[in-house]
Order: sequence, then structure tokens, then C-alpha cells
Amino acid sequence: MSSGCAPRSARTGSRRSAASATNCGPSVTETEQHREKDRDKEPRREGAAAGRARPPLRERLRSVFRTGLRWKLSAAIALVGALVAIALSLVVHNAAQLSMLDSARDVQDQRVQFAQRIYETTGRLQFGATLDDPGLPKALRERVARNRRATYIASGPEGRPDIWAALPLSNGHVLSLHTRWSTRKQRIMQDLDQALVIGSIAVVLGGSALGVLIGGQLSRRLRKAAAAAREVARGRRDVQVRQAIGGIVRDETDDLARAVDAMADALRQRLEAERRVTADIAHELRTPVTGLLTAAELLPPGRPTELVKDRAQLLRTLVEDVLEVARLDSAAERAELQELMLGEFVERRVRTFDAGISVRVLRESEVVTDPRRLERILGNLLANAARHGQGPVEVTVEGRVVRVRDHGSGFPAELLAQGPSRFRTGSADRSGGGHGLGLTIAAGQARVLGARLTFRNLLPPGAAPDSPAEGAVAVLWLPEHAPTDGGAPDTV
Repeated sequence: MSSGCAPRSARTGSRRSAASATNCGPSVTETEQHREKDRDKEPRREGAAAGRARPPLRERLRSVFRTGLRWKLSAAIALVGALVAIALSLVVHNAAQLSMLDSARDVQDQRVQFAQRIYETTGRLQFGATLDDPGLPKALRERVARNRRATYIASGPEGRPDIWAALPLSNGHVLSLHTRWSTRKQRIMQDLDQALVIGSIAVVLGGSALGVLIGGQLSRRLRKAAAAAREVARGRRDVQVRQAIGGIVRDETDDLARAVDAMADALRQRLEAERRVTADIAHELRTPVTGLLTAAELLPPGRPTELVKDRAQLLRTLVEDVLEVARLDSAAERAELQELMLGEFVERRVRTFDAGISVRVLRESEVVTDPRRLERILGNLLANAARHGQGPVEVTVEGRVVRVRDHGSGFPAELLAQGPSRFRTGSADRSGGGHGLGLTIAAGQARVLGARLTFRNLLPPGAAPDSPAEGAVAVLWLPEHAPTDGGAPDTV
């Protein structure tokens, strides 16, 4: 099924005029991977085929490692805090240990000097001093041999250092003192290390909590901004991103929101200017086109006259369609609501369009809608299916849902990805006579009704997502309640 647009004359059921349609226009679309669950058999087969298609490995890994901003910020602060805490702990530990060892050296040096004076005065060894200790470390012995007083720290058992002090005596002997690092000092170092560990953990946890708090606030503002931007993209004119994020703090998020609002306003003004120009041109063309049709009626009968009439009627249909699109884009249209039985209404309109089209009413439902606009939507969908698809064309009504299905080659990928667009037929050549307005009008009328119009292709069971389609289906979801704002866009 190629993309195509039904002309305005589809409302009258003219099959010949409807054949000149091509589809285009903004609407809610679905790709094969993101189809909605339908209740009939073919959508179920379609969903099963999509379920068997696994996403690429890169996408699965990306989804695993995708985290929110608050957690990334918290992890970054925690990591930096941990690195800083570890570095400070090492510096404090080493500084404290060196300070205590230097103090122990000084004490040992003073003690060996006192022991020297006592020994030289009384000949007795005090403070545990020894003469010519055979266990004297080699490095300390060499320094004393050079007639120098020295201290030395050696590794002892259980990680406790041995502290030595030695000096040469006048009689040629070596007086030395040897003490082991006290248990009290060892306990002080252990308590210090424990305090440093607890402090480091507290810094990491506090940094993480601060990161979650700051990141959470920033993430909430960004999520609100993203939600507001999506509403603006859907056509909501009363939404301002800056108002949506709230707050009185002026930061980068606030600047971003103001920039998005300014961009949306500029785009809205440009689109409005283009809409007005299009509407003015189409309105100015109505009079000469009407005159052309009147003049064609005065021509003598014949094949050339029929050709002129047909082209003039096509031009008139195009002008009327352009005017209708301009009115729909202005979001000023309002639905004239009536109560009707949907299944019965669809059956009558389809019979008027083409008695050969199959209609199934699976479940009747009473709806409150605008019959004229609903007929316009249905006529454009049927004309598009008849012209660009292949038979048989089937219409199914189930509650508030209307499905129009054909057995052609499906909608073009561009339409499924971006939605219908005016003057875009989805085919390389424009010889088919379509102008890309039919589905644009159908989508716009659906918005006025507060309905949702979706498009998708149907694949054979078990087929890959990029396989050729065996048909296309357009689904109209009427609202459960009457629309309160006829100009509001449809949402997914």
C-alpha cells in the first residue's frame, strides 16, 4: 500500500474522484516493532512476529548501563570523595607514624647519651644499655665506626619496629640501646587507622547522598522540561517549558528551558505565517477555479471537454483540501457532537462508498462524535486503501475502534517513521495524481474529534521486521468521552 491522499469528494462517495488520493499529514504512526495490541487475529500474529525479533546486542548492553543523571552524579561524587579520603588517610597515617618514630628516635638518642655519662662516671650500664651488642644492625655499626652517634629503626616481629641508638666510647667499645615499639603506640596507630576508615566511609556516603540530592533535583527539572517539550512537539500551544520546570533558581536548566521556549515560539510563528499564506493562496484560487469549471460546462461535448472538466475538478478538490488543512492546522476547529451507533454508521458510509467492501461489526458501541468529520476520516481511509492498496479492503468495528485494512504492499517506511505529510506521496513519481493531503486531513479531523489515528504494516507470521508487508491497516481509536477541546492534538 503506497502512501496516498483521498480528495475532498470522498465525502460524497465518488469512487472516481477518490481514486486521485495520496496520503500525507501529521498523525500518530506505529512501526512494526512498536505496534499496539489489536484483538483480531492478524494483529496478534503480527505481535507474535515482532516478539520473536530480539534487539541488537549493542542496544541490550546500552539499556543495561543506562542510568539516570542523579545516580551518575552520585557515583561521580562518591568516587571523587573516596579517592580524596583514601589519599588524605594515607597522608595522615604516614605523617602520624613518622612523627611518632621521630619522637621515639629522639627519646632513644637522649637515653643513650644519659647511659654514656653514667657508664663513664660509675662504670655501670643503665637503661638496658649494652656494650658491643652482637645484634647491632650492620648499617648502624658502620655509622658508629665512623665515630658518630646514630639512631636506627629496623623491622621487628608482628610489624612493630625496633628502635636502636648507639655511640662510640672513648675506650673503643660501642654503647647501644635497643627497644621495641610499644604496644600502646601500636594501639594508637590502629585507633587512628580505624578513625580514618570510618571518616572515609562517612565522606563517601555523605558525598553520595549529596549527589543524589543535587542530581535528583536537576533530573526532575530536566524530566519536566523534556515532558513539556514533548507536549510542545505534539502541538500544545499553552505549554511553556520554563513554567513547567518551576523553581526560582537561575541555572543552566533555566537557560535551556527559555531557549526551547524561544525556539518553539519562533517555529510556531513561522508555521502560522506559512499556514496563512497557504490559506490565502487557496482562498484566492477558489474564484478562478470556479470560473474555470463554469467555462468548461460551456464547451462542446467530447473527450477533450471531459479531460478539461476532470482536471478542473481535480484542481478544485486540491484547493478545497488545502483550505481544510489550513483550518485544521489553526487548531480552531470544533466538533459538532452527536450520539450515534458506530457500527451502523460505518456500515452505511462504507456501502455508500463501495458496496463491495467487507464490513464486520464485532461489537457495537454508542459514541458521541461529529458525524461529518467521522465520515470524512472514513472516506479518506477507504479511498487511500482502494487507490494504493490491493483488494480485498476490509473494515472492522470493535467497540470504539475502527480498522481499515487492505492487502497491498503496505505503507512506506517514511510514513511509519514520521507520519503522513502534506504533498508527500511516499513514491518516487507523482504521476499517480495524489497530492499527499488525504491522510493529513484524516489525521487532523481525528485530532478535532479527540481520537487517535495509527498506521502500520502487517507482516507474514515469523517474518523479519524488514520483510515485505502483506497488507496495511489504519486504526481509528475514538475517545471514550466527548472531546472538550476540539483543537487538541492526539496523543499516544
